[in-house]
Amino acid sequence: MDWIIFSLLNGVIHGLLLFMVSAGLTLIFGMMGVLNFAHASFYMLGAYFAYTMQGIVGFAPAVVLATLLAGAVGAVVERWFLRRVHRYGHAHELLLTFGLSFIIAETIKLFFGNYPVDYRIPPALDTAAFVIGSQQYPVYRLLMGGVALAMFAAIYLLLTRTRVGIVVRSAIYKPRMVEALGHNVQLVFMGVFGVGAALAGLAGAIAGAFYTTNPNMALEVGVMVFVVVVVGGLGSLGGAMLASLLIGVLTSLAVGVDRSLADALALVGAGEWARSAGGLLTLKLSSLAASLPFALMLLVLLLRPSGLMGEKA
Repeated sequence: MDWIIFSLLNGVIHGLLLFMVSAGLTLIFGMMGVLNFAHASFYMLGAYFAYTMQGIVGFAPAVVLATLLAGAVGAVVERWFLRRVHRYGHAHELLLTFGLSFIIAETIKLFFGNYPVDYRIPPALDTAAFVIGSQQYPVYRLLMGGVALAMFAAIYLLLTRTRVGIVVRSAIYKPRMVEALGHNVQLVFMGVFGVGAALAGLAGAIAGAFYTTNPNMALEVGVMVFVVVVVGGLGSLGGAMLASLLIGVLTSLAVGVDRSLADALALVGAGEWARSAGGLLTLKLSSLAASLPFALMLLVLLLRPSGLMGEKA
């Protein structure tokens, strides 16, 4: 029972972390129609910005400044790069952001080296929130989850309950009408891209202290972020939250299951046949945990191509 509670908590927190990263990508695609392959790079930039400034201004101010800097970099990318190729279609946007992700990664390696940096949780937060069985649960994990939930609430309220949200959503569907009302649509798009990059930067600044901050962290999380966005539905913020939690919990529970399909078939008397057949039937679920999100993505694409909460074409 303790193992299940611990795994569920870890899965929820991991899912909320995935949402923190994927929320920006979902926002950018939902508002602008741009699939940003360099999105996870802003996640990495947030971690390295926070690491660089932590010793100067302290942990909390470093996280805030890293978020703002990542957002500023995102705004520059949209203004001086993406805007120039937007009229040529999605292929040019994909190629540009794909190349940009490599440039950012190599720049990080140039300044910080091709190895992890010593970005750690501050001692005041490196404590246990409570004890489950014989294991202590870190308070910092709960902090990450709380930040993710606050982020979700803030984005939702901003888009649905404020004038800014109305202007942003209107600029997508009726840009000429928004321009006629005196709003700068190009500035709106730059702001949306900057906010999306800032959200990824915030996720990196928070998670980088708990996990490893290294030049490959964008690649490690980037693939999973796209899985989350596809499963949840392109452009759906609620879908991104649902998919993130589903993938986080599914992966966390699977890691701790040291059983195979052959063991399950043994309950109905088919265990010997399954073991003799070999193959996937004898593979333990824990060894397949990393593949389960991709299997879920394939299943969703087959049954509901628009995603769990995406709009049907």
